[in-house]
This record gives sequence, structure tokens and C-alpha cells, in this order.
Amino acid sequence: MGEHPVYSKTGGVLTTDEIAANFDDLHPPLNAEQASVQASRCLFCYDAPCVTACPTAIDIPKFIRQIATDNLRGSARTILSANIMGGTCARACPTEMLCEHKCVLNTGEDDPVTIGALQRHAVDHLMSQNEKHPFARAAKTGKTIAIIGAGPAGLACAHELAKQGHVVEVFESRKKPGGLNEYGLAAYKMVQKFAAREIAFLLGIGGITITYEKALGRDLTLAELKEKYDAVFIGVGLEKPRKLDIAGENLDGVRNALAFIEDIRQADDLAKIDPGESVVIIGGGNTAIDAAVQAKRLGARSVTLVYRRGPAQMGATKWEQDLAAINGVTMMHWARPVRLIGNGAVHTVHLERTALNDDKLRGTGEHFTLLADRVYSAIGQALVDTALGGIKQQNGKIIVDEHGQTSLPGIFAGGDCIASGEDLTVQAVQDGKTTAAGIHAFLMEKNHG
Repeated sequence: MGEHPVYSKTGGVLTTDEIAANFDDLHPPLNAEQASVQASRCLFCYDAPCVTACPTAIDIPKFIRQIATDNLRGSARTILSANIMGGTCARACPTEMLCEHKCVLNTGEDDPVTIGALQRHAVDHLMSQNEKHPFARAAKTGKTIAIIGAGPAGLACAHELAKQGHVVEVFESRKKPGGLNEYGLAAYKMVQKFAAREIAFLLGIGGITITYEKALGRDLTLAELKEKYDAVFIGVGLEKPRKLDIAGENLDGVRNALAFIEDIRQADDLAKIDPGESVVIIGGGNTAIDAAVQAKRLGARSVTLVYRRGPAQMGATKWEQDLAAINGVTMMHWARPVRLIGNGAVHTVHLERTALNDDKLRGTGEHFTLLADRVYSAIGQALVDTALGGIKQQNGKIIVDEHGQTSLPGIFAGGDCIASGEDLTVQAVQDGKTTAAGIHAFLMEKNHG
């Protein structure tokens, strides 16, 4: 039903059909006529700023020109050559702050070309054809690489290495691949099990196997992997939720927002999920928005998002903030939780007003409360580093060189576990792609050394 939610016609609990409508595709795909109109608006700029704004450097003018000339397969190949997970990125990328933000049409009074929607149009067409995978493997090299984590970085790395003729074994701690694409994005952004379909398409190149429920530190060690494989890639992401560190955090009804989002993404029947009546979300990023909007679309009576700073400092994009407002989420800025109150289960959030003083965030001493039977924390994730051995880290991230190699030779890393840019799917894909080139060079040099 798009950006606007469906409300109960009776003012009571949402029906199963109303909830289903609320979790339909947020942005329905373009039809052929709409795609043609949008493609015709592109100016096909030389040194196009939209390309430099894309972390994976997709040749955007080229793929749009290919759409304009009815070459959808060629367009998809252009996209996927740069970003093998271009389908997910077309759905979940914050294009409003990346490629579309830099579209030159913004300099006038026009809206930008809907680059993300056009990208989805081309990639979805190719995937729907069930044809042979668009990329072929090179001759087998005899080299094997272990990849830890089947998220966007690990899978993008695996695909690039498979293209080079290497054999790749991916170890995933969960029961399904995809990382946050499968477990952590709002359900209305990834309908019809798209994350799983995209991974099945990616694996179509061959040379990649995935073993599930194998975690680093529990079932695997770096020393064992380094001994068995020619190279190792770490793409574990940030899996440890940051704690609020306030009294009452362990009360019933207090959860990490990503766990709530995962429940929604993995549910067979959304109507069975109880989001709470009075919901408070703590945080200011896109995960906080995803949790807040979905709680509202599941039928929560009131949802308040609390952020310690102002709207300009929020990690969530302006578009995401507007989406929350459209969906009836109350945005409360310049406030932080002090403690959570309840007798076994949370029922009140005690907060303090905040302000900047000498460029430092401080409490003002003004306190107030909000009623809440659910509190979802979305203040970020941290790296689980207990199994990383002697790999050097800085500010909670793995340190890598320009080739993606860690301080231990032969062990590489990419994605959210390194500091390469924004923690976005598109950046993780780029990390996986560029590090695959580094791994390939490392293996070939070792082969001829």
C-alpha cells in the first residue's frame, strides 16, 4: 500500500488482511511504460555525479540508456557487474542520500531520476527469466577460500572469487544466508522472500557452497581455517547489540530492535506478532525507524521514537524520518532514557531532556516519563571480537590495508566489521568485491612466489 499505512476500519485491532496490506511492497515496481518515462529523463551525463556517489560505482547512465533502448538484460548485467546484490540495493539503499541526491536534475526544479526503481526494474527482469547465470567462471585455479559469514560482504566476495575460478566455502552461523538482508531490513522493503531469491541467483555461478550453523569461536577457529584454506575472509558484521546500561534493562518487554525486526521477517503469520500497545523505540538510525514503523503497521496504538539529539544528527535519512511521521510515529528529540520501571515487565520509561553544552551532550536535569509496555533498543551493534585472535582492531573495527588484508597475512575482512564507510548493504558489497580482488592477487602472487 506504499508509504501510507492501512488503519483499522473499526478503530480496533487490525485484521489479517489489513496487516498484510501494511506489509506489501513499500514501493511497487515500475511497469514498462513508467520505466521508459523515467529512463527518458536521464541526461546521460559525462563523469556523472550519480556514479561517484554510488559506493559500488555502477555505471548508472549506461544502464539507464540500456533500459531506454529496451536492452533490459544488458542493463541488468551492467548493474550486476558492479554490484551482484543490485536487487536488494535497489530496494533498500538510501538512494535519496547517494545516487539520486547527486542527480543533476536536482539543480533545477525537477525531481531526480528514480535510479533505484530503474535498477530494480532491470535486475528483477533478468532474475525472472530463469536463464543461465549472466557470469561465467574462469578456469579452476585449485585454490580454496573460507568465508566467515553469508551476509552481503561475504557473498559478494564469494561471487567475485568464484568468477576467478577459485572454490569458495562459506560458513554461516545462522540457519539462513543473507545477514541483515534476510534478518534485519523492514519486511515491506524485501517482500516475497527476495533476499533468498537473490542469493539463489548469486549462487548460480557455481563454485560456492554454504555450511550453516557454524560460528567462528564456537565451531571454527581462525587457526584451523588458515591451515586448511589458501585464504580466509571475515565478514561477520556487527552482531553484539549495544546495551542501554540503565536500570530496568532486563525487564520483560525490553528487547533489541533487530530481534523484533527478525521476528517480523521470519514470521509465517504477521497477525500473531504482538508489537505492544504503547511502544517506545530508543535510537535514531534506520533500524530504529524500521522498528517503529513496523510496530505501528502491526497495530500498536502509540509508538514514540526517542533520540538524544536533534533530527539533523539522526543516522536515519530525512526520507526515513518522514516515513515514520507519515505512519503516525511520534518523534521525540533531545531526550535520553534514565531508567526503565516495572514490576517484572516494563510499564514506564523515565527520561531526561538533553542539550548541547560546549559541544558536549548533557542532561538538563528536566525529567519526564512515558508509559510503555514494549521498549525496543536500537542504539547500534558492536563487533564480537573474542574469536579474532591477534587481529589488530581500532575503535571496535578490524583494521585492514588497501587490499582488505588484516594484520595476519592471508586473512582478510570486509563489511560492517571494518571501517570503510557507512554501514550499508551497498558498502558491504563493495568491500566484498574489492577484497576479493585483493585475495585473488594474494593467491596468484603466492602461486608464483
